Amino acid sequence: MSTSPLPVVIAGAGPTGLACGIELKKRGVPAILFDKGCVVNSLYHYPANMVFFTTPELLEIGDIPMTSLNEKPVRGEALKYYRRVAGHYALDIRQYERVTRVEGSDGGFTVHTRARTGGERSCAASKVIFATGYYDRPNLLGVPGENLDKVIHYYKEAHAYYGHDVAVVGAKNSAAIAALELWRTGARVTLIHRGEAIHPHVKYWIKPDIENRIKNGEITAYFDSRVTAIEPSSIRLETPSGPITLQNDFVFAMTGYSPDVEFLAAHGITFDAGTRRPFTNPETLESVRPGMYLAGVLVAGMHTNEIFIENGRFHGGQIAADIARKLGV
Repeated sequence: MSTSPLPVVIAGAGPTGLACGIELKKRGVPAILFDKGCVVNSLYHYPANMVFFTTPELLEIGDIPMTSLNEKPVRGEALKYYRRVAGHYALDIRQYERVTRVEGSDGGFTVHTRARTGGERSCAASKVIFATGYYDRPNLLGVPGENLDKVIHYYKEAHAYYGHDVAVVGAKNSAAIAALELWRTGARVTLIHRGEAIHPHVKYWIKPDIENRIKNGEITAYFDSRVTAIEPSSIRLETPSGPITLQNDFVFAMTGYSPDVEFLAAHGITFDAGTRRPFTNPETLESVRPGMYLAGVLVAGMHTNEIFIENGRFHGGQIAADIARKLGV
């Protein structure tokens, strides 16, 4: 039986990328994982006190059990778990090295990367799997001043904003959690949302909390409103009552994220015009470009709420089975 002369390159070392690497290794196919940040980089950038809305067994990969002190795991437990899994399988992970472009064709790709130090490298690959997620591509507000240092697209923790005037833009889970933690830490919080209320899909233990803080006047909320400009010490809003200007020190733009479809399109991957969902084989997740596969949330296009760790982790098995079959291993 022949073996693959070249490794499979996986762009992305999140839970889905790790699952792909594990499933390939189980089948005797070598793989190299590249990530622009650290292992499970997106999870690392989650809020420090985040609690997953799931149970530990639904985050498991590689047949390794995950344990938690509580019914629902927290961010720190997840980070520890995925480090342990990566170490257990001795995965070849190149952290802080971004895949910049892929050339060649099925069975003979050349993958170009850029290290954090700026060094340019390349390696040969038989197949390529894109598992880059979407968390590094925030949806921008598109207003003057959005490039100011005071504008933050990733909420981590609240301590640094004690005693400041802070605006939170959005009304889904991330915005609600940020607003509550900032308020409890002593920030003066204003929530701004273009919709008429807190999003109905906010976690059931978070939604009444944020709604009560707003009802009690502890957090100021402007619904059916939008930010029109951000300035060094203020923000401008358009509200149902007309334009207003608020004192402001920091803006948390919690407006969601989207996959880098331009990068994928540049590599010959095509999309449905309406949903921006990439065309893939539903059984193997191979794209229209032979030898290139998509895994995780990328498969969902703009419908990023369809795929999470809980179901994206199974993509590794689908993809690895197809690759192993095609490589004859």
